[in-house]
Amino acid sequence: MKIYFHLNLTGFSNCYIVANEKTKEALIIDPGIITESIIDQLESNSYKLVAVLVTHNHGSHVHGLKTLTKIYTPKIYGADWEIAGKETNVITGNGKIRLAGMTVQYITLPGHTADSMVYKIGNVFFTGDSISAGRIGSTNSSYSSHILRLNLNEKILSQQENTVIMPGHGPPTTVGAERRFNKDVNYKDLEPSQFSFSSHD
Repeated sequence: MKIYFHLNLTGFSNCYIVANEKTKEALIIDPGIITESIIDQLESNSYKLVAVLVTHNHGSHVHGLKTLTKIYTPKIYGADWEIAGKETNVITGNGKIRLAGMTVQYITLPGHTADSMVYKIGNVFFTGDSISAGRIGSTNSSYSSHILRLNLNEKILSQQENTVIMPGHGPPTTVGAERRFNKDVNYKDLEPSQFSFSSHD
């Protein structure tokens, strides 16, 4: 698995290409904007774009879909039907899908938005705006903030310390770093989570 990072300068959001070198297939996560460098990354490596994963339906994470779907015909996954209308493969709850020869685990994580999802591929979480280096996502109520913290503790911060977090904004981080230094969450030792994730893909 290879991960390529692209910065959306309009919304300062992160877009990721996740490629399977064996199958020459790729996914895009949160296409806030589609630039020549993203297209060149796909074309110069002869990657077939098979899917787009959206963490939540905010413009800085989905605005590039219109451009992308004029060029390619990927399947689009997210928790909000309005992301791409009838072209959206709506996913809810927690589960797994097989895309580009990789197992993609999706986990609902409401708080920042009602439709917030995180994706785990191998040992890497793609968390959108739910958590980033040193902070958690904004919320519109104290209740949403409480729910977000509970979900982060149970579903993200309970994972192995070396699990990588690729957020929707800002630099990458790890579960271990966020346990120690993220003052927005109060991580406590938890019972083993009901969500167990394999990192062998």
